[in-house]
Amino acid sequence: MATKKKTAKVEPLVVRSKVRELVKDMRFSDGFFEALDRKVAELVQAAVERAKANGRATLRDYDL
Repeated sequence: MATKKKTAKVEPLVVRSKVRELVKDMRFSDGFFEALDRKVAELVQAAVERAKANGRATLRDYDL
């Protein structure tokens, strides 16, 4: 049986209505948007670390 990861709640980063417009023929589970916000936060944090490691204070598209 799969177990759920316990993680801290992330501030909303994604506009739900825009995601719903993008995906019109699907429904969303209760935890989908929270998981999506966590994933976006992880991607942004990784981009920040990459930019800093390269001596930059500007995030670029290729940091993602």
